[in-house]
Amino acid sequence: MKKMFKQTLVFAALAMASGFAAAQITNTPHNLTSTGPGPNTQSNTDQICVFCHTPHGSNQNVEAPLWNKANTATTFTTYSTQNSSTIDGAVLEVGSVSLACLSCHDGTQAMDNMFNAPGSGTGVGDGTAGVSQNYSWTGSNVVTGIANLGADLTNDHPIGIQYCGGGVSGTGTTVNGTCADADFIGPGGSQSTRLRTANINNQQVFWVNVGADNAIRSSTDIILYTRDFVGNGGFGPSVECASCHDPHVSAANRGGEMNFMRVTTAGSQICLACHVK
Repeated sequence: MKKMFKQTLVFAALAMASGFAAAQITNTPHNLTSTGPGPNTQSNTDQICVFCHTPHGSNQNVEAPLWNKANTATTFTTYSTQNSSTIDGAVLEVGSVSLACLSCHDGTQAMDNMFNAPGSGTGVGDGTAGVSQNYSWTGSNVVTGIANLGADLTNDHPIGIQYCGGGVSGTGTTVNGTCADADFIGPGGSQSTRLRTANINNQQVFWVNVGADNAIRSSTDIILYTRDFVGNGGFGPSVECASCHDPHVSAANRGGEMNFMRVTTAGSQICLACHVK
């Protein structure tokens, strides 16, 4: 009886967590069904998650969980040393998690271009191009307005760039090295505990801690993604689209903050989480 009671509590907790996550994305423009609040919606399916994720037949060429979209075919121009002489670290080609965001936000691919369409076995992509359902959309079937970043990213925050100009790595829960650019939160100084690292699933991960708990990486921290900056420090933290943006979070779940921000923009807190100014 006691074991059954514990299992019931676990199942109840999982159900509550699942419902909370669904409630978040439901109230964002990433809900592309007819119940979504954004300008681009369609009524052919009530499956909210399917436009990005699938439990089977996902795209293995994108480092995003069970990704249900084809790769973008766009070649990007990123913010680099041509835009600012203060960039100290290496800038890589667009890759990692940022390609997942840009598979919609480069404005070239329809939002219903999927590997595995809604319905059991009704539309599985060939592993390269995906399947467009040609739904009837309220609004455009591609991202429009400021959310359409295009291929020229030189007027957007740099991505694929070494955090703090490089110079830091991690072992276990210890951040090693020194930031090449002292104008960032890094090891040493009064805020040395803000830049955190841990080994999770045999991969060294990094984040800038914003919340109260330094030891746990959470969705309200600045998430840094580990990439190999060959010839310039090796594996280390990289700034990507999802460092600042959580694609599942509504404004209501961030205290009225605009959609998808990990940290509030009030008082430029999201900027000052990393930049020492």
